[in-house]
Amino acid sequence: MKHILADKAPPSIGPYTQAVQAGNFVFLSGQIPLEYETGKLILGDISKQTEQVIHNIKTILIACNSDISRVVKTTCYLLNMADFAAFNEVYARHFTNKPARSCVVVAAIPQGALVEIEVIAEYAP
Repeated sequence: MKHILADKAPPSIGPYTQAVQAGNFVFLSGQIPLEYETGKLILGDISKQTEQVIHNIKTILIACNSDISRVVKTTCYLLNMADFAAFNEVYARHFTNKPARSCVVVAAIPQGALVEIEVIAEYAP
């Protein structure tokens, strides 16, 4: 198992790593819409926050010798199901390979975010 730290993505906000490579896969911890430069939550609607989350995911995947086209599974957490359609619109633009997905509504997301996404992707040595 190898811990991976992407220097251009927001650092973890707890006792965990951004990503772990195990065998032929990389497992990314859930990403919320934190801006790398400030470390602060991006304010805005679900579309803007989802764009930031996916940007962070792409940055970490690059550090893992992978990319968004190699994602095989996502788990998505939304604060409000009323945001589902707008979230899906942004998600579909980026995850064109249509990985397996779970999407659930939760009572709260760290730092008051509207969305969190975690992914599993193939490792490309």
